[in-house]
Amino acid sequence: MKEKIMIDGENAVLGRLASYVAKQALRGKEIVIVNCGKVLITGNKKNTEKEYKVKRARRSDKQAGPNFPSKPEQIVKRTIRGMLSYKQTRGREALKRIKCFSGDNIEGKKIKAGREKQGEYIKLSTLGKRIGK
Repeated sequence: MKEKIMIDGENAVLGRLASYVAKQALRGKEIVIVNCGKVLITGNKKNTEKEYKVKRARRSDKQAGPNFPSKPEQIVKRTIRGMLSYKQTRGREALKRIKCFSGDNIEGKKIKAGREKQGEYIKLSTLGKRIGK
């Protein structure tokens, strides 16, 4: 049986969380991330919202282009995918071992990935609501 790691994403910084998860998945561990809606993106709020809006607009009006997710759990998984070589077998299999959930209704021992809030940040759950779908 593969080792299973359950991570609580509350107050965790998106990039740091994604790099840790990608590395563990490449090592063959099953990863479950809960509370994806409470994961933080640090930096300037206006710039973050602007960049997200541009990425979402590329797909508007059913034009051809990349499909950028709007749900928090999908954004986390997409960020992790960017840190894996998902077009090769090893990365594709690692990505299959990662599960992301927005709620906290999964039982088990969880690793706390978050920290004290410092500086400017924006939660993933509010990012999609502010921009619109």
